[in-house]
Amino acid sequence: MMDETNKRPEEAAAEAPAPEAEATEQKAAPKAEKAPEKEKKETKKDLEAQLAAARTEAEKARAEAEEAKDRLLRTAAEYDNFRKRSAREQDAAFGNGVAHAVSQILSILDALEMAEAAPSTDENFKKGVTLTLEKAKGAFEALKVEEIPALGLPFDPALHNAVMQKAAENGEESGTVLQVFQKGYKLGDRVIRHATVIVAE
Repeated sequence: MMDETNKRPEEAAAEAPAPEAEATEQKAAPKAEKAPEKEKKETKKDLEAQLAAARTEAEKARAEAEEAKDRLLRTAAEYDNFRKRSAREQDAAFGNGVAHAVSQILSILDALEMAEAAPSTDENFKKGVTLTLEKAKGAFEALKVEEIPALGLPFDPALHNAVMQKAAENGEESGTVLQVFQKGYKLGDRVIRHATVIVAE
């Protein structure tokens, strides 16, 4: 066998790596190492872009949800106001109807009270008038119509109508109601008819 040291120069040149090949391999190696880093940077940028887009969409969805919630709250408040206003209008309409009806029959009630107070020897007639008055008062109570208190109380222009003044006989203070000519009635805070009274000077 031929020793390696005794090789021909041609063979040694053939077996030795070419300097250009070694340089190419050395240059290629760094490129291969840098490629994954570049891919990582691009992937990171893509992820950041996707995250930014997702945040933008989330903010948009949150804003739309807030707007929808605000619209819903406004609609609920408007409905509640409408319901309360309708209830008030309905109560007012009912009150107006009751007040008008009562005002039309008060003269009948006055006549019955005068008939009850008038002297009569006919007990059946007296009893009939009394029963009719009781039924009328029961109907007023059902409608929440109340008699306006007046006798012995201080004069109140919101409730009473003074037709005259006279000297107090029992030491009543000035402005005290001494006599009621005609009863007054009210429905809640609404005066249907003022009480007609005489007050102390």
